[in-house]
Amino acid sequence: MTPSDIVKYLDQYVVGQDEAKKILAVAVYSHYKKVAKAKSDTVEIAKSNILLVGSTGTGKTLLCETLARALKVPFVTADATSLAQTEFVNEEIDAILQRLLEKADGDVSRAQCGIVFIDEVDKLKAISGQARGASGESVQHALLKIMEGSPVRLKHGQYIDTTNILFICGGAFVGLRGIQAKTQAFGFISATGGDDQHILDRLNARVKPTDLFEYGLIPEFAGRLPIVASFQDLNREMLVRIMTVPRNAIYLQFREILRDEGVELSIAPLVFEQIAELAIEYKVGARSLRGIFEEMITPVLYVAPDDKRIAGVAIASLFEQPRYVDAQGNPLS
Repeated sequence: MTPSDIVKYLDQYVVGQDEAKKILAVAVYSHYKKVAKAKSDTVEIAKSNILLVGSTGTGKTLLCETLARALKVPFVTADATSLAQTEFVNEEIDAILQRLLEKADGDVSRAQCGIVFIDEVDKLKAISGQARGASGESVQHALLKIMEGSPVRLKHGQYIDTTNILFICGGAFVGLRGIQAKTQAFGFISATGGDDQHILDRLNARVKPTDLFEYGLIPEFAGRLPIVASFQDLNREMLVRIMTVPRNAIYLQFREILRDEGVELSIAPLVFEQIAELAIEYKVGARSLRGIFEEMITPVLYVAPDDKRIAGVAIASLFEQPRYVDAQGNPLS
């Protein structure tokens, strides 16, 4: 798949984040090209791991999952916060690789070309007075070993080489924009002597290694994440599209479930806007959409399988009872 093919696939399942999609598509395309070339070339090509910066619920995990599915490579997720809470960091990291091997059905060669997504790496900062578990800084050092590429011994005596495993790290990095604002360039002079505002804006928007150092990542760890993609916060329109447009949209899922029961589901546009507004209030992005939607649809799913008279259900508002009709469109009490 070319980068544009990858983006087209991602667009079927993930709403928005166009710039992040392009950055990820080019990065993974280049990564697997390098892996293929390394097998038949004497030149050693360095790996470029990726950092995703964005608020909770903006689609970082979903994008990585969909990416791995498009490429048909093994994929696992891990939580950096849990690594910082254990006294046995190396064992927990080995367990991540063990899960990757299991995702590859025990095929070591497939696992060695998989993707590992480590979320909440922004939490890996040393906490003053921390009494138990590992410090964030020590976890960063522990992760460095596998991110750089090395053979790791797993249980049952198996070894897995992490050299060609792509590591994608993610986090909200609350406060990073304030750090960026202090380090922005004042201007950019083009080769022709004129100011190029577009280039300046892109340079200023880019997360620089020095920004990550100041935030709390150690230089060695940040240096292993040369590619940075920023995710935009989701507005109401994007949240509505997430519920209705992608192939895995929650509305389409429940519409099919009810169709299997012989019931046609109709939801007014206002309802999706109301759900989106609640999700924005909850401040967890798209993560809350499914919970709100399921709470709304549960009464319908409870009634529909038993009442064979029901041929359709209409929901006009999140705060009104669903209206049921028979096959002739007559209201049912």
